[in-house]
Amino acid sequence: MTSVPLERRTRWSAQGSFGAPAEAVLNSLPHSVIVIGPDGDIRDANTAAEHFFDISAPLLRRYKLRELVPFGSPLLELIEQVRQRGGAVNEYKVDLTTPRMPSERIVDLHVAPVPEQPGHVVVMLQRRSIADKMDRQLTHRGAARSVTALAAMLAHEIKNPLSGIRGAAQLLEQSVGDDDRALTRLICDEADRIVKLVDRMEVFADKRPVDREPINIHVVLEHVKRLAQSGFARHIRFVEEYDPSLPAIFANRDQLVQVFLNLVKNAAEAIGSDATDGEIQLTTAFRPGVRLSLPGSKARVSLPLEFCVKDNGPGVPEDLRPHLFDPFVTTKPTGTGLGLALVAKIIGDHGGIVECESQPHRTSFCVLMPMYTGDYTGDDGGRGGAARDGAASRG
Repeated sequence: MTSVPLERRTRWSAQGSFGAPAEAVLNSLPHSVIVIGPDGDIRDANTAAEHFFDISAPLLRRYKLRELVPFGSPLLELIEQVRQRGGAVNEYKVDLTTPRMPSERIVDLHVAPVPEQPGHVVVMLQRRSIADKMDRQLTHRGAARSVTALAAMLAHEIKNPLSGIRGAAQLLEQSVGDDDRALTRLICDEADRIVKLVDRMEVFADKRPVDREPINIHVVLEHVKRLAQSGFARHIRFVEEYDPSLPAIFANRDQLVQVFLNLVKNAAEAIGSDATDGEIQLTTAFRPGVRLSLPGSKARVSLPLEFCVKDNGPGVPEDLRPHLFDPFVTTKPTGTGLGLALVAKIIGDHGGIVECESQPHRTSFCVLMPMYTGDYTGDDGGRGGAARDGAASRG
């Protein structure tokens, strides 16, 4: 290995930094990179590592790594192996979640020695959650397509016979006694209930192009908040953390209102009507580094806009989390399980993805969307549909 010039080694050692050229390169990476000294302290970190640990680089240098990772973490053992063997090692799907960082942090680890600085080790942490979420998202969209076919079939095979059954019940109601009239009324009510369910499913079969335009997401979120506070969430405190510099998104305003109203309503119902400390947090942020690959080409669409709805309810049961966006999956006794499936379909039609992270008192539904660049064209009526079925990647 080529040795580093003496003046660069001296500057790195004295300043505790990567050096200006290397620092610019490392800060452009979407993966976290940290340098660990011989005594286990953090000597430096790139921008992605600051976001990962939620601590600025100057503050990170005051910590030892063992203070920021779970007790007995495999990462600490890997670093010792690297120091002893002098070679790089990798470990995959390591959990670095701690009480200080409650959101799930599953990472792939790449640990290597720094030959020019004895005892120093470089660690790169590549978060698995984004890639895993995108893989699940493609599965959710496949499930939504299944519902689309089912909805089209139900509209023809169920609604028409139900209309005849309801009509016959209404005719019978005119000629039966009071005792039997309750039964004919029950038939009509149940027929109406099934028709409403089929109507909700027909939304999945609607393939008409939607009108889209540049939308300010903050206007949408403020509208949703006002609707919620005037009704089902009047007892809940709202907290907003918006990035005012976010660019517009190319979307249908009514559909976005439907998406976020559904997510906020779910959050309010999870918190419950009796809660006295319920809180829903609405956040927007710019998160570069997430892209979708377009099928049949090497082009990739960036999804840097992140919009989240967070609540402090009891959380989603662990066994339901992988299937939340599948049709007919619900935690509500009277729910149909179509709300989140519809959310996933609408966001997918807009070229984005939606996912959930949940722990007790901290559940987050995050939507990742592309920016509006003014050049949306294509045979899909400007819906950005080419990205809907693409392979997903981080980078």
